[in-house]
Amino acid sequence: MEQQNFISTLFHKNRKCFRSFPDKIIAETFADELFNFMFASYEGKYVSEDKLVKKYEELQSTFAALLFELLKNEEEVKTNTSSLFAAIPGIYNQLLLDAEAVVKFDPAAQSIEEVLVAYPGFYATAIYRVAHQLHLQGIKTLPRILSEYAHSKTGIDIHPGAEIGESFFIDHGTGIVIGETAVIGSSVKIYQGVTLGALNVAKSAASTKRHPTIENNVVIYSGATILGGDTTIGHDCIIGGNVWLTYSVPPFSVVYHKSEVQVRDKSPLPEALNFVI
Repeated sequence: MEQQNFISTLFHKNRKCFRSFPDKIIAETFADELFNFMFASYEGKYVSEDKLVKKYEELQSTFAALLFELLKNEEEVKTNTSSLFAAIPGIYNQLLLDAEAVVKFDPAAQSIEEVLVAYPGFYATAIYRVAHQLHLQGIKTLPRILSEYAHSKTGIDIHPGAEIGESFFIDHGTGIVIGETAVIGSSVKIYQGVTLGALNVAKSAASTKRHPTIENNVVIYSGATILGGDTTIGHDCIIGGNVWLTYSVPPFSVVYHKSEVQVRDKSPLPEALNFVI
């Protein structure tokens, strides 16, 4: 009897909670197929423009089906599907600028094709730009499903609500966190482990700007943490690795953390070092 009650409770609660949610698996498949449509069509799968047209129509149908689960209104689904796919050419052009920035600034990048198919930072940026468009259209839940899928694949967490300018470059990327109200200008370069976060995580602050503003041509090196909605990093700054910032920095600044490293002969070693374990 107890098991039957538990199963019944799960059935009714889950049915109530998820009947207006898009299918997560289909959403993730859509993300990958849209990315591959834009950046892997040269691989030979689409041997003619007609096949690309057919795939584009299939993508629109898949997206409309996802939205119908969420909106339950055919007219809204049609409008939002048209809005997204009208924006795709512009998103594609933005992403080409992002890829070109990687090739320009990463000495390990040998070609733009390598960036398009092999760089996790570029993939995370691509899914973010699609999710951000959906966020701008006022669509709930689906943008987060897409961004969290990219997060799971790359270790890069970009909220769909963040505003990111053109020629955005993520290098390595693992552990990057960019919060919902962060504003990032153009030609910004961010390395692994960077956090653009909030000082206040209270629910009452949800409608305020909680995350920093990063102006144009800023480089933020690995492990840096920049917090607060009033924090602005001026244009052309360099933020060094492991820096912790909760206040604004004027343009053309270099901010760095200096730690002391000591090297000595290990024998004899009288002091206990177990505190470092």
